[in-house]
Amino acid sequence: NSGVNNSAEDKKKDDSTKVDNSMAKDAPTTNNTNTKVDGAMQEMVSQYLQIKNALANDNGKDAASAGNAFVESMGKMEKTSLTADKKKTWDNLSDDAKEMAEHIGKNADKLEHQREHFDMLSKDMYDMVKAFGGGQTLYQDFCPMYHDKKGATWLSETKEIKNPYLGKKMPDCGSIKEEIK
Repeated sequence: NSGVNNSAEDKKKDDSTKVDNSMAKDAPTTNNTNTKVDGAMQEMVSQYLQIKNALANDNGKDAASAGNAFVESMGKMEKTSLTADKKKTWDNLSDDAKEMAEHIGKNADKLEHQREHFDMLSKDMYDMVKAFGGGQTLYQDFCPMYHDKKGATWLSETKEIKNPYLGKKMPDCGSIKEEIK
């Protein structure tokens, strides 16, 4: 009996995989070059979220590791497949984003310094996700208290606020400004 159930579950998995693949083939903007762009962006979003979560947990070492990985992921962007407009957007954002991520990566023992660079990286990431997609639903969150009450935004994968700027001091300070699909 259990063998029959397993094969039924496997069949369901196979069916869902087929549906996902056919949807990807039918999507008008999906082709091999866009897949490379999407893959690079998804990696960058993943590393960015790791930085965010590490800072929310006051963990500069993990934030640094993710910052270094973010820089590596940026190198995978297939710029030759971008339209002229998208290439210009990438060129305008990528140098600054890379510099911010490098600072986060080199300062594992300086949490506040990492947070300052994360603030700037978050602005670049927002623009990148808007231009190139993030591969998942993201939320732009806002903390009104950070930077002497000037406030700062960040991207999150959850609706739950986990503040990377104030960390464990004020973990749920902030609100969702925008949902990005």
